Parts: sequence; structure tokens; C-alpha cells
Amino acid sequence: MELMIFAALVAVFGMTLAFAGIKTVPQGMEYTIERFGRYTHTLRPGLHFIIPFIDSIGAKMNMMEIVLDVPSQEVITKDNAMVKVDGVVFYQVLDAAKAAYEVSQLQVAILNLTMTNIRTVMGSMDLDELLSQRDRINAQLLHVVDEATQPWGIKVTRIEIRDIQPPRDLVDSMARQMKAERDRRALILEAEGARQSAILKAEGQKQAAILEAEGRREAAFRDAEAREREAEAEAAATRMVSDAIAGGNVQAINYFVAQQYLATFKEFAYSPNQKVLFMPMEATGIIGSLGGLAELAKDAFKGDGGPAVPPPAPKPGPRKPSTSSIPAAGASNAEQVAAIKAAAAQPSPWGGGSDT
Repeated sequence: MELMIFAALVAVFGMTLAFAGIKTVPQGMEYTIERFGRYTHTLRPGLHFIIPFIDSIGAKMNMMEIVLDVPSQEVITKDNAMVKVDGVVFYQVLDAAKAAYEVSQLQVAILNLTMTNIRTVMGSMDLDELLSQRDRINAQLLHVVDEATQPWGIKVTRIEIRDIQPPRDLVDSMARQMKAERDRRALILEAEGARQSAILKAEGQKQAAILEAEGRREAAFRDAEAREREAEAEAAATRMVSDAIAGGNVQAINYFVAQQYLATFKEFAYSPNQKVLFMPMEATGIIGSLGGLAELAKDAFKGDGGPAVPPPAPKPGPRKPSTSSIPAAGASNAEQVAAIKAAAAQPSPWGGGSDT
């Protein structure tokens, strides 16, 4: 009976020793093993056996990346501005033994080291740099903290400044400054727009003036050319009349004077202030001019070999005692020449008309 009790006690003790010596390490964790209080080795994830009551687990280290919140703190910048800053730190344990035995309270040490370096880095910068260069701040903090924590067997992967809160009065001042800057840019852009508009408008007026001047020059050239052609035609007509008179044919000058006489009456008719004419206006002179035209037509028909047409007898019309008219078509050439010379010495026959 006693033997059975002893065997049972031995079995229970053996099972206790076996369970005490079997250790299972989960994935992402590492255990340090101490023998009589001294570190011997590290257990990695999996099933392990240790010596019961001699070996013991010293520290259980998390080997995954860990995130720490950096509490908010006040920082004085280089230009004496007070701001509140907070952030986050990402780190990972690379050596479980160093993380367990090289530093006490690893997370507290990391937080304090990060906070002091935040004050150091951000205190050496102006407020404007602080607000606009967060990447530079994060890079400097990461370099300093990672280098300081290397003896602890950890790797600081990232440090991010999460929030920067300037004082309220400083925020209002910055808002006014930003508004003034934007107003200045708006005025500059508006002035530039007005300047460009004035330049383009002046260029347009310049081109319009150039085109208008070219148009006037072309029109003047065309007008001069037309006047030149008209003067040439007038000179040719005058030359032909002169040749006819030199040849003894007075009917040519009768035609010339009659044409001008009728053209003058046409101008009277189209004049806006000459609407009423007292008739007759040297009707005999007009009839005589028409007779001269008929005489020219007769001479033309004779020259072509056609039948001779007797000249119509001129009808005498009322004449003013003080004026003379162009001789009738039935007069001889000598008489017509004498009458033309007498008419040239007297006033113009068109002075007899009047307007109302």
C-alpha cells in the first residue's frame, strides 16, 4: 500500500516537472531564459524545453511593430511663439535580450527621448518653418531618436508630428497676414490684367490706324488716278474742239457750249435751295445751242454719205435786252464766230435766273 502511494507521488512529481519544463512561445513573441537569475538564451516562437526550477522565463518581448502616442506638450519656437505639439512613434524590437536588459521601462524611455528631441528640433525653427516643413522635422526626429535607441536593440521606423496648435491670437494674426497677402496678390494680378488690356487695346488701335491710313492712301491714289483720267479725257475733248475750230467748223464749239449750258441747268435742278426758276431763261440761247447740235448731226450724216437733212428753222424766243445768246444754227460760219466773240465780252447769260 505504501509502495503504491510512493509511486503515485513520483508520477505526480514527474508530470509536474514535465509540464514545468515545456514552454510554448507564440508567433511574434520572444522569451528570455534566466538560470538562477542570469540571462542564458532567448526562446523563439515554437515548442521549447527548459530545466524546471533551474531555468525560468525572464522577459516576454513583443517583436512586432508597436505604436506609441506622444502626449501633447508646449514648445517655444525660435521666434518665441508658444505652440502645442503631439505625435506618434513607431518602433520594433530587434534584439529581445538588449530590449529587456539594456534599459528599464522601454516604452517610457522611448517616449521621454522623443519628447525631449521634439522640443530640441522644433525650438530651433521659426513658426513659419514649423508649420510648413513637417517632413523636415519628422526626418530630423527620426534620425536623432533612432541613433539614440540603437543600444536598446530596437529600431525606430517612423516619427510623425500629428498636430501643431499655435495660440488663438497668433492664429488670428496669421489669418490677417494671409488675407493681406492674398489681397496684395489680387491687386497685382488685377494691375497686370489692366496693363495687358491697355497694351492689347493700344496695339489694336495702332493696327486700326495703320489699316485706315493705308485705306486712305489707296483711296487717294485711286482718286488721283480717276482725276488724271478725267483730265486726260477733258484735254482730249478740248483738243478736238480746238482742232475743229481751227479747221473752220464752228459747230464744235456750239456743241461744247450747249453741253455746259445744259449741265448747269441740271445742277440747278438738283440744288437743295434752288427749286423755283423764272422762265424763260435765255430760251433762244438754248434753242440756238440745240440747233448747233442738230447742225453737227447733219454734218456727220453728210460725211457718212447719207442724205442731206435741211436745218430746222429756229423759233425766236423772248430775249432780254441786256443779254446775248449763242447764234442760231442757220447762221453762217463768219457770223457765228463774230457772235461768239461778242458774247465773250459780255456777262454770263446764266445771271438772268433767280431763286426764291
